[in-house]
Amino acid sequence: MFKLMVMRTVLLILLAFVTFSSLVSGSLLFAYSDGSLLRLSVSLLNGTPFESFFVPGIFLAIAVGGINLLAVVLVTREHSLCYNWAMAAAIVLIGWICIQIVLVGPVFGLSYIFLVLGFLILFLSWQLKGKLAEE
Repeated sequence: MFKLMVMRTVLLILLAFVTFSSLVSGSLLFAYSDGSLLRLSVSLLNGTPFESFFVPGIFLAIAVGGINLLAVVLVTREHSLCYNWAMAAAIVLIGWICIQIVLVGPVFGLSYIFLVLGFLILFLSWQLKGKLAEE
């Protein structure tokens, strides 16, 4: 029981961190679409379909941040589908990072950190979903 509580707490912390960082950085990217506030050069977007960080910022805030926020709320409330949503949030994060790496390359190593976080969230959610089914 203690192990499950620790795993659930770690999952919540990771989801909350991804939620916060996605909402803040996504909002800053679409508010300052030249990337200057985050010290990003628009030249990073060369070879992509984007001329500014506006659309990626919106997607980061809404898709990545939004689904992670939903997962935080559902895990906090112990909703019956909370771990499914946490896995979905992890898959969206992993997809976002993989697409980012392919299109613009890793950004300051943070890409790899968030990729690892995505896989940790996926693993913890999967484990907790399995434990929930055993009860």
